[in-house]
This record gives sequence, C-alpha cells and structure tokens, in this order.
Amino acid sequence: MSLLQSIKQLSQDLSGEVISWRRHFHANPELSFEEHQTASFVAHTLRQIGLQPREGIAGTGVVALVEGRNPDKKVIALRADMDALPIREANQSSFTSTKEGVMHACGHDAHTASLLGTARILHTHRNQFEGTVKLIFQPGEEKNPGGASLMIREGALLNPKPAGIIGQHVMPLLPAGKIGFREGMYMASSDEIYLRVIGKGGHAAAPDLLVDPVVITAHLIIALQQIISRNASPRQPSVLSFGKIIANGATNIVPDEVQIAGTFRAMNEEWREDGLQKITKMAEQLASGMGGRCEVTISRGYPYLENDPHLTRRAREAAEAYVGKENVVDIELTLGSEDFAFYSHVMPSCFYRLGTRSEAKGITSYIHTPTFDIDEDALAIGPGLMAWMAIQELGHSGS
Repeated sequence: MSLLQSIKQLSQDLSGEVISWRRHFHANPELSFEEHQTASFVAHTLRQIGLQPREGIAGTGVVALVEGRNPDKKVIALRADMDALPIREANQSSFTSTKEGVMHACGHDAHTASLLGTARILHTHRNQFEGTVKLIFQPGEEKNPGGASLMIREGALLNPKPAGIIGQHVMPLLPAGKIGFREGMYMASSDEIYLRVIGKGGHAAAPDLLVDPVVITAHLIIALQQIISRNASPRQPSVLSFGKIIANGATNIVPDEVQIAGTFRAMNEEWREDGLQKITKMAEQLASGMGGRCEVTISRGYPYLENDPHLTRRAREAAEAYVGKENVVDIELTLGSEDFAFYSHVMPSCFYRLGTRSEAKGITSYIHTPTFDIDEDALAIGPGLMAWMAIQELGHSGS
C-alpha cells in the first residue's frame, strides 16, 4: 500500500473518533480567549497520541511538534482555531451546545478535531517522511486583536521556524468532498468602526431648541458611503457597513447622543489606512457642521489575507492527488476576514476551504447563523488531506 493510500485509509478509519471530538467541542463551546477546557482537551489528546504539547501560548494556545526522520530538514506549520461565537444555537441534536448563548457557528470545532486527527496520522507515519510538522491550535480568531497576532508575538512560529503555514476552514457553500483554493489575494482586512454622535436632546416638538443627533446620524450613514463610492478605486474591492444604531429616545424624545457600530473592509493596506482616516475626518467634520460632534473609535482588526501562489499551487496539487482533480475547485475572492491573515504577512501561507454542505441532509446554513452545521462526512477527508499536504510540502526543496 502506498503512503497516500495508507493515509487515506487511516483518515477514514479515524473518522468516527474525529467526529466524536468535534461533537464534544460543539457541545462545550468556549468564547474567544476563554478556551480553557478546549485547550486542555487538545493537550490531553495530543499526549495520548504520543506528542509533547506546549500550552498557555497567548493564554490558551497549544503547539506541538510531529517529528519525522531528519527533523531539522524542513518545518511546515498547520493551524486550527478553537473559539466559538456568542450565538444561541437553534439546532436540536445530541451534541447541541450546552452553553446558553454560545455556539460553534463557524466550524472551529471541526477545525480543531480535524487537526487532532491529522496529528494522529502524522505521528503514525512519522518514519515515512523527513522534517517536522508544527501543529498550532489557536485561540481567539473571532475577536480583535486576533489570536494569530498574539501567537506570533509570543513565539509560536519560532523554535523551530516553519518554512510556511497551511490553514483549513469549512465552507458551507461547497459540497462535502470538494476542496477550494485561491492563489494571491483572498480575504479582506477588517476594522471595527464605533461612532458616538453627540448633540443636544429634548422634546421632539421643539426642534429649534435641539441639536438632533438622530438627524446627524442619518446624514452620516449616507455620507460615509461616499468613502467607498467616490474615494476607493473601483478596481479595489472595499466595503463599509453599519449594523448597529442605538438612539435611546422615544416618539417625542430626541436623545442627547446616538451610537453607531460598523465594519470597514479592504484588500489593500494603503487604502485601508487612507480609508480609515477619511472615515474619521468626514464623521467629525459633518457632525461639527451640523452643530454636534462625533467621537470616532477604531478597533484595528486583521490585515488582508494573501495566499502564497507557490505554496497554494503545491497544496492544490496535493489535494488533487488526494481527492481527485474533479473535486478541487477555484473559489472567489471574499470580503470576509480571518486572522490567519497575520500569518500570511510573515511567511508563505495557504488558507484553503473544506466543503461541508449537503443539500440531501439539509445542511445548508451559512456560517455565523444559529442553524449552522456541517456534513460530518467531510471529517473523513480533512485530517488525511492536511497530513498529505504537509508531507508533500516537507518533501519540496525549492520555492
């Protein structure tokens, strides 16, 4: 039996255990940077496999090494994220979230379980490849400043330093059994915009005595769209959206202030900086011109994510060998964001998609929704695929 066939068979054989891990994580979700039980489970499982995990990186991060023959020859990193979202689950199953208002609605439970399966496969075949695979179980992908940035800051990519890093993410738009890749620019930067529009409230029937922050806010929301439509290059995707407005007045009461929250997305760091400055300047000056004022707070998020063309091409070739060329597809650029982007700015990176959709099973909900789920058949593919990618990359000597 070839190494490829052996890995595929072991991945299939382990699928029941990987699914049980995923269901455990799903039933016991933990929010960003609070993944204490998850990290403990991961570390315990890695020790059972025969590895020596390092815990407590960036609070709850876990790193482990799988060393093959000649471990210093080359190092490749594999990453999974562990945190859940503040969403109340609407699914009903034997492994529905047991924590009110907390849910694995982005597939991080599947990512973590899959990488544990990959660890088992790599450790089993450690005498059949050269080099080292660094396994990174990362906290806080869903919350600024992003667990990836903290893992990098605390040395997760050092001692030993990988030549590149590969990340896997579920994709509910892609059928289970399909794998998606995109070279180059893939995902957007993401910054949170908070505006506090301050005026002078009072009785709604006496507008001449007020500085109405609600009216200022209405003008602001429309005017700020010009940042995109008349300042951003039409050749450069960008989005500014506001999803939260709080004006605690009444039918006949104008409040003293209005709070607005939104997100700014870009695919270019220069435009990102320029856009944020323009948003700040316009908000402050428009509010001032209407007699009020606006306090602007920007929570810096993640940079754009760029897949290294060479590493991504090799990963794609490995996937084609693993699942068949007909099951590997191109995916489109997205204005979604991911903190894996931080890795892509410090080393060659590949962030690919694992299909998890099943029309026949009714598994079609998108990520970050209360009904999100995955077709667990994908967990028979994910662990072995990632192991095969890592081994193939370790065997590659050039760029």
